[in-house]
Amino acid sequence: MKIVLLLMASIWASKGVLIVACAKDMGAPTQAAAVAPLPNEGELPSLKGATAWLNSPPLSASELRGKVVLVVFWTYSCINSLRQVPYVQAWAEKYKDRGLVVIGVHAPEFGFERYPDNVRRATKNLGITYPIAIDSDHAVWRAFDNQYWPALYFVDTHGKIRHHVFGEGEYDQSERVIQKLLAESGATEANQGLVLVNASGPEATADWGNLQSQENYVGYERAENFDSSGGFAFNKRQAYIAPDRLELNHWSLSGDWTVGKQATVLNQGLGRIVYRFHARDLHLVMGPAKPDRPIRFRVLIDGGPPGAGHGSDVDAQGNGTVTEHRMYQLIRQPLPIDDRTFEIEFLDPGVETFAFTFG
Repeated sequence: MKIVLLLMASIWASKGVLIVACAKDMGAPTQAAAVAPLPNEGELPSLKGATAWLNSPPLSASELRGKVVLVVFWTYSCINSLRQVPYVQAWAEKYKDRGLVVIGVHAPEFGFERYPDNVRRATKNLGITYPIAIDSDHAVWRAFDNQYWPALYFVDTHGKIRHHVFGEGEYDQSERVIQKLLAESGATEANQGLVLVNASGPEATADWGNLQSQENYVGYERAENFDSSGGFAFNKRQAYIAPDRLELNHWSLSGDWTVGKQATVLNQGLGRIVYRFHARDLHLVMGPAKPDRPIRFRVLIDGGPPGAGHGSDVDAQGNGTVTEHRMYQLIRQPLPIDDRTFEIEFLDPGVETFAFTFG
């Protein structure tokens, strides 16, 4: 199954390697019209490649016949996936007794997302109760020929894929598709209203009207707009100095860092990352290089503590601690939103930093 859409993630095909970034929504979700007739997009592929399952024994395509199935590809450090979770959980709860089975397929983007314990912890923290197939080897991903986080595949009771959504948004339309497939199956009361979701923290809907900064990576393979004299020293220790000023959506390092393919690691002493951005929210995917080695940090906005603009993982003075590999919400600004200079200073060495995301 191969579907080509205009909604494209960042695909890097050099050196024969396909690397896909979290799919971006094209803007604020819009109210959907009535569901048009749904085509047949092919058979539900096998789920056999999953390396483990959470919240359920292993499920197969054959035993799901007779159920309406929603397959959700996600990964727990992707902001686009996280903002979708409250809707998927709400659908799973609302329609579970009417014939809907929701299956989350956790396909890792970064190496730390391959570990089942990390996925298990994230699933619990997010309150996800539907079955999760841990797809650490991307076997299920390949079976679907999927290329996006998040991605939704809607399957009817005959095992046929009838609809798909790549990226965030289209929530009303997606729920109406679920209702239509349930109605086709003969389920009663399948079309009673739509869920109301009021998510908080990192899962809250993005401030699309003020979002002028896009996802950016810290590892050299996919990093953009890095400003430092001499650029990156690939896979080697180097002392970096941040410039006095940055253009919008440019960033830099200060201190003794090693810039790797996926992650940039602070080697010793104090280290800073500086980023000029325009968005309500700023997040950073990071974790300690060594387990059980918490790393203290301090966040500044335009040279001062964030105050009321602090995210859920820091206090008003900008203080926080890296304790595990995940996405940390560092800034959630009140209005008005403007170009700001963000700084994070790590007070302990050993942090691995992967990607900035915004909302």
